[in-house]
Amino acid sequence: MLERVRERCRVRHYSIRTEQAYVAWIWRFIRANAGLHPRVLGKPEIETFLTRLAMEGEVAASTQNQALSALLFLYREVLDVELPWLDEVVRAKRPRRVPVVLSREEVSRLLAMLDGRAWLQAALLYGSGMRLMECLRLRVKDVDFERSEITVRAGKGNKDRRVPLPKRLREPLVLAVARVGLLHAQDRASGLDGVWLPHALARKYPQAGFELGWQYVFPAEKPSRDPRSGLLRRHHVDEATLQRAVQAARRKAGIVKPATCHTLRHSFATHLLEAGQDIRTIQELLGHKDVATTQIYTHVLNRGPHAVLSPLDR
Repeated sequence: MLERVRERCRVRHYSIRTEQAYVAWIWRFIRANAGLHPRVLGKPEIETFLTRLAMEGEVAASTQNQALSALLFLYREVLDVELPWLDEVVRAKRPRRVPVVLSREEVSRLLAMLDGRAWLQAALLYGSGMRLMECLRLRVKDVDFERSEITVRAGKGNKDRRVPLPKRLREPLVLAVARVGLLHAQDRASGLDGVWLPHALARKYPQAGFELGWQYVFPAEKPSRDPRSGLLRRHHVDEATLQRAVQAARRKAGIVKPATCHTLRHSFATHLLEAGQDIRTIQELLGHKDVATTQIYTHVLNRGPHAVLSPLDR
């Protein structure tokens, strides 16, 4: 059954992380019910399982929602069973937190403690407002040096958007792309499989994975096995590498705030608002579905969606 779950996740074009999370939650649900098949279980067992997560496990609301999504996917997509409304679930509370934001001086100190590729990645997070994985999954073809912009493909909600390419990062990115070209040539000479392509692109364009434009701007140092296809190919760098580097830099810079990679994205939005940029444009740059999500940074400003300048260039 779990293999069927994996198959349906791939048919729906879910990411490998979503697939792994769904399988883990479904297996946890089965174990919580003495190994019984989900087909003989139903609404009462699901409500009990989700309520225990909130009451005994004290999980966050997002964690409980992920477990709920996994179970709904199991019953609707795999078992073809339509569940009744789950109205007896005790929902985990979703607190409204104010995001951690660094000052411009703190951002400068943090970046000064980084070097090499980690510095470039962290500077991109602050200079463009990208999420961590959006930055690491960046492809060569999506960096437009002529227009000074970066296209974020399949971001949160599977949406594309454009963000500014800071002028200060133009030369370092040119060098990074040149390094990718050399590494790609070595991979081609060694017979390595092409880079991973989303959905059915690999079947539609068999040679696209071997083109420079589709390579990751931040490739991993060593090739690895694709968990789905088993092919040996070069993936993007592991996010834990940058996360550890940012934490080490925060400590060296003497920053006591619990800053993470995502804090640089919060700082990007806040500093743009402080500079007078209107909130609708910032909503677009961040890829927020609702402006209410963006409003957490500050009050609504109205200046029009023009003259966006990356805070890294100020």
